[in-house]
Amino acid sequence: MAIKPDKWIRKMALEEDMIVPFIENQVRENVISYGVSSYGYDVRIADEYKIFTNINSTIVDPKHFDPKSFVDFKGEVCIVPPNSFALGRTIEYFKIPRKTMTICVGKSTYARCGIITNVTPLEPGWEGYITLEVSNTTPLPAKIYSGEGIAQILFFESDEECLTSYAEKKGKYQGQTGVTLPKI
Repeated sequence: MAIKPDKWIRKMALEEDMIVPFIENQVRENVISYGVSSYGYDVRIADEYKIFTNINSTIVDPKHFDPKSFVDFKGEVCIVPPNSFALGRTIEYFKIPRKTMTICVGKSTYARCGIITNVTPLEPGWEGYITLEVSNTTPLPAKIYSGEGIAQILFFESDEECLTSYAEKKGKYQGQTGVTLPKI
């Protein structure tokens, strides 16, 4: 498996609708960058968030997740409380090809401020908006800018197609459209 350069990403996005909407060049002026990069694609975060809160004193349990652990928020800027996190989603909708796997890493601009973005790999055949977990590791409130870059997706292509795609195994996060909470 090799990391795929920007030429392959442009081709797949334009011919196969792998990324919609697709920004063919990197946008950098007065924003946290987004669009095609040398070996990946810098995604933007949408303006809808679920901010983690402890007002209901619930226990975080991935098997029995209580949606009351989050406060819904929509806006141009999201303030993530100290030592907490928020869930967001990408502006871009992805359709991962059957021979492709991705990993996601946070943008250095946010990482240098103690703001970490986490996403699990996108498997071959997966499609949807990516749910992003944005952690504020600092003791101060942290600002997230909607519509700007938040993380970079790196694409790896195999010589062969996978035996069973995410769609074929009926993955629980297939086709997600909004900020999606944990499922069992």
